Amino acid sequence: MTRELGMSTQRAVNPVAAGSLLAERAYDELKGAVLAGRLRPGDALSVPALAVQMGISRSPVREAVQRLIHDGLATHAAHRGAVVSTVDIEDVRQLYVVREVMEGLAARLATERLDAATVDELSRLLERHEAVVASEFDEQAHIEMDMAYHRLIRAAAGNDHLTAALDTIQGKAHLALHSLWRSPQAPRLAVDEHRRIFEAMTAGDPDAAEQAARDHIRRLRTRLSQAVTADPAQDTERRAVRPIA
Repeated sequence: MTRELGMSTQRAVNPVAAGSLLAERAYDELKGAVLAGRLRPGDALSVPALAVQMGISRSPVREAVQRLIHDGLATHAAHRGAVVSTVDIEDVRQLYVVREVMEGLAARLATERLDAATVDELSRLLERHEAVVASEFDEQAHIEMDMAYHRLIRAAAGNDHLTAALDTIQGKAHLALHSLWRSPQAPRLAVDEHRRIFEAMTAGDPDAAEQAARDHIRRLRTRLSQAVTADPAQDTERRAVRPIA
């Protein structure tokens, strides 16, 4: 069952400040709403309605929605237009198998190219992430820092092809993770596992860094599988509406 963007989702997105880069701001707001669950799988992404909610014109909203589609966070539905992507369990399992290999490679390459500036940036991000987890929890901040950490590593890897491939699947991977597994332990586990990757990288051990990164993604895949197994009805529901190619 899908929801039209109306009364039920009218507070899903916030107004966007006027100025330059409106499409970028609209994209950040919509992406945050999807990953935080304010816009749920199957929700219609009506450009006119979203433009009213964000207080901007339709053109930057339309561009933002197209970027969501490119990221795998939204898809085109026949006779309805863009909707937030649904989650197919088998597709997610396959996605995480591929992501495990690529994130491991990114950590290996980043370790081989690591410099003081990158170490400092990763360290400061980990400290901020730990502070968020230790204080009153902010889910959106957690999601943004989680994604930023992986983006920093792939940028440090210096391989444009690997970066492009991971950028394409990261949004969809996080949508699946936060749709299927919302555990109070999730932020702490993420920070701890990110810390292990960081320690291996700063020790100058590419093998250990690759293994730590692969272990992190493998554990995420295991947690997703366990979450679905614990709630079989969820698996059936997610399979009932498959993503539209």
